Amino acid sequence: MTKEVVSFEGVHCANCSTPMQGEFCHECGQSIHTVLRPMHHMVEDTLDMVLHVDGRVIHTIPPLFLKPGFLTLEYFSGRRQRYVAPFRLMFVLSLLAFFMCHLVVGNMDILKYNSDAAEGTGQYATDATPDAVRTHFAQVSDDLLKAKGQEGKGKKAYNKLVEIERDHANHRLAELKAQPLPVLTADGNDLTNVQELHIAWAPDSVNHSLNRSVARAASNVRAIMTGGEQGREAQERLIASTFHVLPQTLFVLMPLFALLLKLTYFFKRRLYMEHLIVALHSHAFLFLSLLLGMVIYMLNGWLVPHAAWLSLPLHLLLWGLWVWSLIYLLLMQKRVYRQGWFMTWVKYLFVGWCYTFMACFALAFAAVLGMTN
Repeated sequence: MTKEVVSFEGVHCANCSTPMQGEFCHECGQSIHTVLRPMHHMVEDTLDMVLHVDGRVIHTIPPLFLKPGFLTLEYFSGRRQRYVAPFRLMFVLSLLAFFMCHLVVGNMDILKYNSDAAEGTGQYATDATPDAVRTHFAQVSDDLLKAKGQEGKGKKAYNKLVEIERDHANHRLAELKAQPLPVLTADGNDLTNVQELHIAWAPDSVNHSLNRSVARAASNVRAIMTGGEQGREAQERLIASTFHVLPQTLFVLMPLFALLLKLTYFFKRRLYMEHLIVALHSHAFLFLSLLLGMVIYMLNGWLVPHAAWLSLPLHLLLWGLWVWSLIYLLLMQKRVYRQGWFMTWVKYLFVGWCYTFMACFALAFAAVLGMTN
């Protein structure tokens, strides 16, 4: 098949009037093709772009999951065209992973109020006034404490029973349009009764914003402790807000993780950008693993009630995915930085411990921000 030769003689760029030598101007970069075309041409271009991206995805995802360090070494070697760029790869996988986590967490039974504990008033149904409910709850709590016996013995079961009674009582108080029972700390202070904060050196606007956030957090805690529909709405609001700020919070970890690698492998004399690419590919793999784990978890919830024999294989897949993630990161670190096994193990444990601390701090920070919305 002969290739058609296209002549651009006499054709000038519509933007800068430079004589064209190809489809793109070598002076300003503008394409020779006009955007004012029939609709079917635009559809053809869109399909071509999608198929091209899909082709790169096919070449990127399998080695990302199965070949530790392969994509990073390919990128360092200059072979980049057939693969999805590191940041785009990490960004898309993180969006998919967080979206799937949101779906799974929103449907987990552990985060839904137990119908036996939150949707009924129990023995408080006959209490006609808020004071009667509070007195009744105090009496029940004392009876449970006496039944527990020695201090510390059966503490977990006691706390669970008190929690159930508190949910019943709060549900009845909500029906009576009264304030819920206070949540007391170990020293007897009301957790939901937060005093107004004031920072002397901060502007009034900052103090106002801080106190508004604290008030929202206390309101969410109070609503969750109340239970019922109000508690479920507060939980859903907390989950949605946390997942809203979590991606931005974790993205801050990317340059910090690259800086940690830079310091750990200081004598390797690699550029910071190289460590950043390692961080991007590492996180892309972790997000892909998280996405697959959430899919397996959802399949477990859907299929096991109808086919109990699938429970063991699905749980083995989850455990295998977790173990492979640890092995993968170790092998990636070994292949990219090319050090002996002893030094690789030492630095792997050091980097892993530091990153775990940073990730836990980021998750806690996201949860606090979510609580204040």
